[in-house]
Amino acid sequence: MRIALKFAYNGKQFSGYARQPGQRTVEQTLLGLLADQGIVVDPCLSCFRTASRTDRGVSALGNVCAFHTTLCKEEVFSRVTQSEPDLFVYGVKEVDVGFYPRHAKQRQYRYYLRKTSLDIDTVLCAAALFTGEHNFQNFARIEPLKNPIRSIDAIVLSENDEFFILDFYAQTFLWNQIRRIVSAVKKAGDGSLSMDAIREALSHPERKVDFQVAPPDPLLLVDVMYDFTFEYVIGFEKKLQEFETGIISCL
Repeated sequence: MRIALKFAYNGKQFSGYARQPGQRTVEQTLLGLLADQGIVVDPCLSCFRTASRTDRGVSALGNVCAFHTTLCKEEVFSRVTQSEPDLFVYGVKEVDVGFYPRHAKQRQYRYYLRKTSLDIDTVLCAAALFTGEHNFQNFARIEPLKNPIRSIDAIVLSENDEFFILDFYAQTFLWNQIRRIVSAVKKAGDGSLSMDAIREALSHPERKVDFQVAPPDPLLLVDVMYDFTFEYVIGFEKKLQEFETGIISCL
């Protein structure tokens, strides 16, 4: 059968997501847990796949992986929910044999932007420029053969005492897309970049500009959503809140 797991991790405690020889990465730690518990022996044979491979320093509250196993979902869940402090597995679902977690209905990312010297109205207006469908050639690291056209469903702004909190919603994102957008929004908010410059970069992607990349640590993958719901461990909401609080307390 094929099992999907939902899990969280503190990206600061790992050397990136993908497996790297001699490095403690999220994927390596997760696969080690599955192997130690007799759930997955060979990642290739089990068709192990992940919804999002986050950059080094980026954390997650709701990433998803899937794999084939001979164990039932109840047995899998009982073996993985007692995870290590930096990696928390809290959701399980038996899925179709062809389920590929990258094919999600929607993703939500959250960025904590420190409020110092930023004008909230300008930040809000700048963020609004990126909603809808655009060619993000100037606001992402475009891999070969990747289509730079993407659609952002919404960017929601909230705030607390220290941060503006930007929640991004879309089905898919490009590499570094959110961090490059945030960098431009921050520059607009502190007055070092005009709205017209952002509009120009979106309207004319053939004219190369670079508004830099925001740091990875304040970025969290909040959730990856599908047409089904996971079964969750009791008390997971409190644990996720503790995870998020711990991450932002170090920013």
